[in-house]
Amino acid sequence: MALVPCQVLRVAILLSYCSILCNYKAIEMPSHQTYGGSWKFLTFIDLVIQAVFFGICVLTDLSSLLTRGSGNQEQERQLKKLISLRDWMLAVLAFPVGVFVVAVFWIIYAYDREMIYPKLLDNFIPGWLNHGMHTTVLPFILIEMRTSHHAYPSRSSGLAAICTFSVGYILWVCWVHHVTGMWVYPFLEHIGPGARILFFGSTTILMNFLYLLGEVLNSYIWDTQRKPPSWQDT
Repeated sequence: MALVPCQVLRVAILLSYCSILCNYKAIEMPSHQTYGGSWKFLTFIDLVIQAVFFGICVLTDLSSLLTRGSGNQEQERQLKKLISLRDWMLAVLAFPVGVFVVAVFWIIYAYDREMIYPKLLDNFIPGWLNHGMHTTVLPFILIEMRTSHHAYPSRSSGLAAICTFSVGYILWVCWVHHVTGMWVYPFLEHIGPGARILFFGSTTILMNFLYLLGEVLNSYIWDTQRKPPSWQDT
C-alpha cells in the first residue's frame, strides 16, 4: 500500500500549480505588460498545461469514486472519455512539453543564464518560484506516470499532435517578433536567421523525441499486457 494515495498526490500537485500560477501572475514584470503577455512564454503555457492536466486527473478520480459500483453504463462511458482525455494530455502535452521546458531551460541557464533568464529577473521572481516553474514539473509528471498507467494514442497521431503544438508555438514566437520587433527569448537576438531556423527545427525534433521517450518510459514502467483496460485504472 502506498504511503500517500495517488489521488491525494494529484490534489496536492494541482494545488501547487494553482499557487505557482497565482504568484507568477501577481508579479508586476514589464514583459507581462507587452504584446502577448505571459502567453508568449513556453514556461507559462506549460504551467497552464500541467494545471489543466492534473485538474483532469483529480476530476477523473472524483468521477471514478462516484461511479464505482453504480452500474450506470452511461456514467461509465463518460468516465472512459475522461480517462482517454487524461491519457492523451499526458502523452501529447504534459510529458513532452514539461520535460522540454525543464531540460532546455537548465541547459541554457548553465551555459549562460543571461541568454534565457537574466539576473534582472531575480528582482521579480523569487528562487522558489523559479524552481516551481522550471524544476518541480519533472518530478511531478514522473510521479503521475509511475502511480497510474496511461494508454498512449497511436504513434502517428501522437507525433502529429506534438508537431502541431511545436510548430504552432514557433509561429506564435515569430509573430510576436513581427509585431514588437523583439524576440521572446534573449538568445534569439544574438543568432542569425539560419541559426534560428536550425534551432526551431531542432526543438521540434526534440519534442518528437520526448514524446517517444514518454511512450517508452510508460511501457517500461507498466507491463500493458498484464494491466486491465485503461478505463479501469484511475
